[in-house]
Amino acid sequence: MLDIHFIRENIDLVKDAVVKKGADVDIDQLLKLDDERKKLRQELDAKRAEQNRRSNEIQLAKGGEREKVIEAMQHLKAGMAEEEERYQELLKEWTKLLLSVPNVPSPDTPVGPDESGNVVVRKWGEPTKFDFKPKAHWDIGRELGIIDTERAGEVSGARFAYLKGDLVLMQFALISLALKVLTSREELAAIAEKAGLDIVPTPFVPVIPPVFMRSDVMGRMARLQPIEERYFFEKDDLVLVGSAEHTLGPLHMNETIDEAQLPIRYAGYSTAFRREAGAAGKDTRGILRQHQFDKLELESFVRPEDGYREQEFFVAIQEHLMQLLKLPYQVVAICTGDMGKPDHRQFDIETWMPGQDTYRETQTSDYMGGYQSRRLNTRMRNKEGDLTHVHMNDATAFAIGRTLIAVIENYQQADGTIKVPEALVPYVGKDIIGAAR
Repeated sequence: MLDIHFIRENIDLVKDAVVKKGADVDIDQLLKLDDERKKLRQELDAKRAEQNRRSNEIQLAKGGEREKVIEAMQHLKAGMAEEEERYQELLKEWTKLLLSVPNVPSPDTPVGPDESGNVVVRKWGEPTKFDFKPKAHWDIGRELGIIDTERAGEVSGARFAYLKGDLVLMQFALISLALKVLTSREELAAIAEKAGLDIVPTPFVPVIPPVFMRSDVMGRMARLQPIEERYFFEKDDLVLVGSAEHTLGPLHMNETIDEAQLPIRYAGYSTAFRREAGAAGKDTRGILRQHQFDKLELESFVRPEDGYREQEFFVAIQEHLMQLLKLPYQVVAICTGDMGKPDHRQFDIETWMPGQDTYRETQTSDYMGGYQSRRLNTRMRNKEGDLTHVHMNDATAFAIGRTLIAVIENYQQADGTIKVPEALVPYVGKDIIGAAR
């Protein structure tokens, strides 16, 4: 969330962010409630001080005078109880509004109403050319027996799939390749140097996080809404994560981290779940838009002055991984109307999908600034002993299903087989999928 003092000092900036992000929150009403909250708190504090004074008087008073002081004390308590109840109602309303205020977009974020306002920053590689008509991954997967959505539909319903055989080997090959890069100080240093970034190449700690989390913690991550996209089990007050960073971000909730420990970086692999509530009839074929999918996600905690460089480092890692796979892609700056509520700046990687004749999002990188850490109460203590909120970044190393699609479609062969990207051959154990044995 944004600090209320920041909002007061930057009213026009925050109101502009609300408009550009299409949020439904009344900043003037928030500030009005804040004034009422502070005034009532001051009155309660004054009455509490009066209560303490009268308590001392009771101890010293005698006879009839003591009874008068006690009567006055009881009257004061009754009035305070009503005001305390009003204060709690006001605080609840104020908190709800404050948590609804979106993060302020970065100065270099494109302004636009939706994805039409996104801007391609750069491209790498040329769209793959074939001397035959390329197929979509759903046809290739069915013909090779490595993707089965029909049987999954009978067992689990729409937007589920069985991945089978060599495609499963390729999934774990992607994870192994990424973790090899992410846990190597030398490789990370080389990526940073190539990108011209002055960062500390602290390796990522691999994590397999929980896929369930408490609703209040997901709320503190500013990821609970839209609730219709979540699988929410109200009886247990648990929500299935929509991405691994949902449970990586709270790893240091309510902690104070020494500046010398930063940056802290995690790479979390987990299954993710989304209802895809607003996607009826959209991308129903294949494994592009599923209710259940696997991702390897990045999360980091850094000093505020390192936040932008950290995001650029994350994007450089994403590009490095796609270049290892030799997959054509473009980096896209996400506009104000298409970015998430807690995002300060967002970039996507869109990879060429020849079977669909278009670029599709395969990775994203979100810089939150102190928006999430303020809600999570994750702070750092600097050398002088001062406290401030850390800044947080998250990003996708590999969205496994979508990366598999890109490999299948870009590496398909005329005979219906799939060539394994050179970087994955040591992990898959073969260079062709679908060849006759």
